[in-house]
Amino acid sequence: MATTGNTDDGTDRTLHVRFREQGGAELEEALAALDRGETPEPQLEVVYDDPADVHRVTRPSSLELLRAIVQHEPTSIRETARLVDRDVSQVHRNLAELESLHLVDLVAEGHAKRPVVWYDAIEVDLPLVASTAESGELSA
Repeated sequence: MATTGNTDDGTDRTLHVRFREQGGAELEEALAALDRGETPEPQLEVVYDDPADVHRVTRPSSLELLRAIVQHEPTSIRETARLVDRDVSQVHRNLAELESLHLVDLVAEGHAKRPVVWYDAIEVDLPLVASTAESGELSA
């Protein structure tokens, strides 16, 4: 069953993964709304400079872990490893990488760390053409 990114209360919990040149307009718009005294619509967004980071997000082993966390809410890294039938040290390395990419929080609970995500879908924006500023062209 595919997830739509919407919770039961209708809020969108989709994490948007973008490259740096794609992230500026939304941020400027949100800051302008704050200046006007408005409350901008919250957005869950992670912006990367390096396309290799998007690859780390979308590789099958990462997606398998993220799905297991969203669907089963494991209480530890060890439980997460059991869910995906992988070695605990390998899962720990993968989760630490996902934490460094701001996709997972590892919450300390006693001697264990519980992996937590705050979204239930990921949308990836992968531009195939460089922005005007990056390609060295000047706009009039």
